[in-house]
Formats: sequence, C-alpha cells, structure tokens
Amino acid sequence: MNAVAPRALVLSASYGSGHNAAARALESALQSAGAQTRVVDHFRELVHPAFDQWSRRLFNFLLYAVPVLWALGYWIGDQLPASSDFVLGMGSLGTARLRSLLESFRPDVVVSTHPTPAGAMSYLRRKGLTRVPHALVYTDFTVHRQWLHPVVDLYCVPAEGIRPLLIARGVPPERVLATGLPLRPEFDEVADSAAARKALGLDPDGLVVLAMAGAFGWTGRLPEAARVLCDLPLPLQAIIVAGRDERLAGRLREITRDAGPRVRVLGYTPEIRQLMAAANLLVTKAGGASLAEAIACELPVVSFGSLSGPEKRNERFVVKAGGALRARSAGELASVVTNALVEPGALKVLSQRMGELRPPAAAHAVARALLERLVGTQSRAFSPSDAERAARGG
Repeated sequence: MNAVAPRALVLSASYGSGHNAAARALESALQSAGAQTRVVDHFRELVHPAFDQWSRRLFNFLLYAVPVLWALGYWIGDQLPASSDFVLGMGSLGTARLRSLLESFRPDVVVSTHPTPAGAMSYLRRKGLTRVPHALVYTDFTVHRQWLHPVVDLYCVPAEGIRPLLIARGVPPERVLATGLPLRPEFDEVADSAAARKALGLDPDGLVVLAMAGAFGWTGRLPEAARVLCDLPLPLQAIIVAGRDERLAGRLREITRDAGPRVRVLGYTPEIRQLMAAANLLVTKAGGASLAEAIACELPVVSFGSLSGPEKRNERFVVKAGGALRARSAGELASVVTNALVEPGALKVLSQRMGELRPPAAAHAVARALLERLVGTQSRAFSPSDAERAARGG
C-alpha cells in the first residue's frame, strides 16, 4: 500500500436505520483495508441538527399517520430528476458545509449511503468545486430516480439483478458494480444453528420463527404478527424483536402473555445474527438492511407489513427471486407461515434461493472497489481469517 493511508469520507443520514448501518459496516471494512475513515450524518452535521430532527419527525409522521402521502411523494420523486427544481433544493442541501469538510478532511474518496449527500457531492462536482471521486451505495433492492445523480463514479448495488435496472436508466455499465449491501462483520461468518439455539435456550430440534420490524418496530405490524404466532396450532417457538420501541415491547408482552415461554419478546438487541442463525423462518417488513441480513444468513422470509415505497419494491424483488413469501393480512400470514413450516422441502427451497442472492463479504467488496477503482490503492486481500480478526476488532 502507499506510505500514506488513503482517506475515505462516508456520508449517511438517520432516516430509518439502514443507511447508518451500511455506513458503519463500510467504516469497519475500509479501516480493515488500511484506510483512514470518517462517517458523517449529512442532515445533522452538514445541514443543521434542528433540520435533522424536524425532517425525521415529519418522515415518521408520514409513515405512521398518512402513509398514502409518503407513497405518493416517493412515486413523484421517481418521476423527477434529482437535479429538478421540483425537489425543493434537496439536491444541493448542505453543500457549503460539505465543501468545508472536504477541504479540512481532504478525503481521497467519498461514499454516500443516502441519496441526499450524494446529490450534494454531485452538485459540487458539477460546479467544479471538488474533484474527489464519489461512489453511491444502494441500501434498497430497487432503483429510484432520486438515487441517480449526474456525477457519480461508481454505483454499488445489493444484487446482480439491480445492475440492468440502473443501466436501463442510462448509467454506464462500467459504473455499476453488484457488491451486496454492506453489513456488520458477523454476517460474513458462517454461524452454527445448534450453538445459537443452545445459547438462546431454544429447543434444538423444534421450529423457530423470528419476527421483527427493523430497529424501530412501530413501523411494522408486529402486534398482528404476535397474535398470529401465538394462535398457530403448531409446536413452534417464536422470538419477537420490538427494537427500540419500549412501549411496543410492553404491548407485545401483553399480547403474548398467555403463550408462555414458547413466545419470547425482546427489546433492542445487537444479536440479530445469532437470532437469525437459530431461526427457521423470519417474519419481517422488507427493509433493505433486514432483507440483506436474511440473505446473508440464507434465512427464508415471510414479508409482512412492508411500507409503501422502497419496502414494497424490496418485497417484490425478493419474492420474485424466490427467497421470500408475501402476506398482506393476518389471516394470510397464518396460512403462509403454516405452509412454509409444514410443507416438505419448502424451507429448503426458500433457503437455497436466498443463498443464490448472497454476495460474499459485501462491505469488503465495496471497500476494495473504492480503494482500487477510485483511489488506485491496492487494498489488502481479505481471507476468512482476516474477516474473523476484523470482527473481533483485532
């Protein structure tokens, strides 16, 4: 490698949890490859903390109270170029502070895990105010026009099936790389299902269903899923993860109280890899990060409670690929889960399809692409032992 370590700036945003999760995974992989790395929340640090707080409240309100408006806004955004005047200046938001950050940190490469900072970088490049190479990492299994910017050197997408969608929209093929969606290091490792079940106190031979709805569980339909899992006439064990929503966790415990120890409710936990290793089936809304984690674990999915917009498109992608099933109502969820668990070979086929979507070590693939394609630095070749040491922080 060069005597001076390359500098990488990672731009993210706190809308949902997937963008920041991908940014942190990239931070770890870039550091393992020898880069100096800084992660910046675009709205909080480069626009204003008040704007960040206000806009996230508006975002959450739309999702919770008027999802039809969120769906309409998402659709309209897909009809407009990212540089259109009708997107209310979002494409240039935060450019002044971003330019100052580029001058002070002096990165060799910038990578965005959210479309707004990508727009700000593209704006500065178009104006000739910076020449720093720039990549955009997709955090959903879909293509949306607000993720397409005039000056992006490399698009890293979560699956091979997404590449032709970008190319069809005019992105040069050499600028689109199917890397997978960056995940925490533990998702690069093969997990022992029996060991995971033992650690969790689960029956080693029984059926285990995991239900969750991302880090903020209120955005899904976990209460309905909990009732279904409690009422199914199957000898299954269920773990329901409420995420950071303590009020929801209390409600779920009330719903599942009569089910006894076979249904367990957890709050926020960082042990998602272990839970997925123990499960036979995952019930979840189709957030990009959740699907990517399930794909990495080759865990069959029943998509339930997906939000309009990117999650519905994620759902279509993974269902079409054959790794997931879809349920629209509680009654349909009961039927779909039952069939998946009792039909001979059903779980095996779904798991195999998920395995076909699985990219190896996505975060490291992105890091290598950034350093070798955009910086010209030869990153260290990563072996399984390297990945294991990185996961331990060694």
